[in-house]
Amino acid sequence: MNLWGGGRLRQAQTDSEAQADIRFIFPTATLLSLPELISGMSSVKTVDEAILVLPKQELAMFKRLRALIRECLPKSIEEPKYGLGVPFYKHHRQICFIWPSSFYWGPKKKETSGKPSMVTLGFCYGNKMSNEEGVLHADGRKQVYCMYFKSIEEIDDRQIQALLYEAELIDEGFAKKKKQH
Repeated sequence: MNLWGGGRLRQAQTDSEAQADIRFIFPTATLLSLPELISGMSSVKTVDEAILVLPKQELAMFKRLRALIRECLPKSIEEPKYGLGVPFYKHHRQICFIWPSSFYWGPKKKETSGKPSMVTLGFCYGNKMSNEEGVLHADGRKQVYCMYFKSIEEIDDRQIQALLYEAELIDEGFAKKKKQH
């Protein structure tokens, strides 16, 4: 079912515009705060639908990371996952993902008020990356390694480009292994 009435999606420029769009789509949204609404959006179909509700700071970080991924991984396909619109990028296998902190995931809702907005850039095969600068964090995971950004100023384009190119090489290695068998 198309919640957008068949019209073209437009990108909200401010938080109040995003809230107005949400209230148009979900008339009962006036009864919910924005974080409550975000956590309740479990059936978002596309990434572009999902980012309509991101706070301005997260949206800026998301857009910058998305542009870098599209630039460095032109063969990759963006796929929304988990019904939240979380973009995962794949070619031969999953390569990376962008996960804004406003896209809640978990069995119980956590209190988010007062916590800073953050965007995660995750590498699906981060364990195979060199990580010479130590910027990728495993956080107890064996395979997926992540970077965390609290502001757009923390995004170092050259560093992320280098990591994305390395992730692409790892992905191409999977294609070569597949052809050998």
